[in-house]
Amino acid sequence: MTAQTPMPLICLAGPTAAGKSAVAAAIAARWPTEIINVDSATIYRGMDIGTAKPAREERARIHHHLLDIRDPAQTYSAAAFRRDALRCAAEIRERGRLPLLAGGTMLYFKALRDGLNDLPQADPDVRREIEAGAQARGWPAMHEALALVDPVTAARLAPNDSQRIGRALEIWTLTGQPMSTLIQNTARSDIPVPTITISLEPAERSVLHARIASRFDQMLERGLVDEVRALYARGDLTPELPSVRCVGYRQLWPFVAGEESLQRAREQAIAATRQLAKRQLTWLRALPDRISIDALSDAAPGAVIDRIGPLADQMTTV
Repeated sequence: MTAQTPMPLICLAGPTAAGKSAVAAAIAARWPTEIINVDSATIYRGMDIGTAKPAREERARIHHHLLDIRDPAQTYSAAAFRRDALRCAAEIRERGRLPLLAGGTMLYFKALRDGLNDLPQADPDVRREIEAGAQARGWPAMHEALALVDPVTAARLAPNDSQRIGRALEIWTLTGQPMSTLIQNTARSDIPVPTITISLEPAERSVLHARIASRFDQMLERGLVDEVRALYARGDLTPELPSVRCVGYRQLWPFVAGEESLQRAREQAIAATRQLAKRQLTWLRALPDRISIDALSDAAPGAVIDRIGPLADQMTTV
């Protein structure tokens, strides 16, 4: 690599339950590695079991960045992730170690790879008005309202995607222009970053589904209900917050509130996790330059190591 062409960042992506942690550990056993977590759920303190956060023993062995950096009452944007991840990567490289970005939040990967559009900052007053409207009318009705002013954005959002519907309506209210138009027309506020994306993709979707169900049951056995109950008992967290909207927590919230059975919450959580995995895979398969590895193969760690070997060797010896 020349001074004008920076070394790319190695990104290990894949759907939930694809085995990213095991592959990351294998990479760390081969090179001096520090992991930058690309995950919008593991950033929250007190949310350990339901986010499959690395165990303390693993974190003592391999340095993980961007874990436990926010209280569940706080928010964290893709722009903040991009800034923090690039800072961490630069510091890791200065130590002569390999920065490995690993996770499943595709919005964060996109922000890193492509840069960000210069959209207006969040306005608390406008957001409160939108949320009040949603409380009175429901998010499907707000989705219909968005379709009238920004049909392009509305077409790609689910009727209950409160976070993204609210943001699109907020942008319309602040600018009088559809978010889709602004994204297309505005200049990027950050330049793209060169990356090598290793994508762990299951050859058999049914096996991934079985893994998802088994993993969620293990979370329940480890005390996920008590973890959600502790968050609920705080009294300052609501289902509208990004932390509570995380898969698993959102479905168990009505149960700890006494509004739903545990069996129903379990079924909904597993179904929602499958839908999340489907969206993650759809995003990954649209990347023309990804390196796809069968996540279900026992040879997956070795295959990933073979693909990144020359670059990792170079990065850890400069």
